[in-house]
Amino acid sequence: MRNTFGWALAGLLAMGGWALLAGCKSQGTGNEGIPIGPKWKGEPYRLAFDAKQLKPNRAGITIPIIKFTANPDALEHRATLVVRFDAPSADKNATLPNQMVMAPIDISGADGSLPADYMDAADKGLAQILEGYCMKGKVKIRLALARSSLTPQATDDELNEKQLSNWLPVELVFKNPHPNCKSGSSAQ
Repeated sequence: MRNTFGWALAGLLAMGGWALLAGCKSQGTGNEGIPIGPKWKGEPYRLAFDAKQLKPNRAGITIPIIKFTANPDALEHRATLVVRFDAPSADKNATLPNQMVMAPIDISGADGSLPADYMDAADKGLAQILEGYCMKGKVKIRLALARSSLTPQATDDELNEKQLSNWLPVELVFKNPHPNCKSGSSAQ
């Protein structure tokens, strides 16, 4: 009888163990019900200025070289640089152009910088516009990358739709070389 009791107890314990294990769920990592946010938040590209010292541009203004970091899941092959600046206006109701849309350029990889010759062209283009306003002194500008399909006279709605980066602000000094702009306005 003693032997039968031992086997019965062993069987009862084995069945209880199996029942206990069958009723337990896999514990996993504990994150099954928690939604995971995206790895990259915000616009697909992030801009920063290169810390290298710049040589002054003969155009009268020098925009620092722009470095970019891109979301690897949202890479673009071409983009355009948009430059916005504070334009002076005697008439507050007048709508004067205050942005310049550069020609598209090839960009590649998740990290890089805009080429120096492209930035030189941006300096010259911006200098021509500022010269037209007879501006000199400090100028507040903002730069952003947009899809290459952005039109040169893009509206705010089109720009918001095609914008690839947040605005990167900077204040630069414009030394207007135009001889007829002696009194010039300052955009401070």
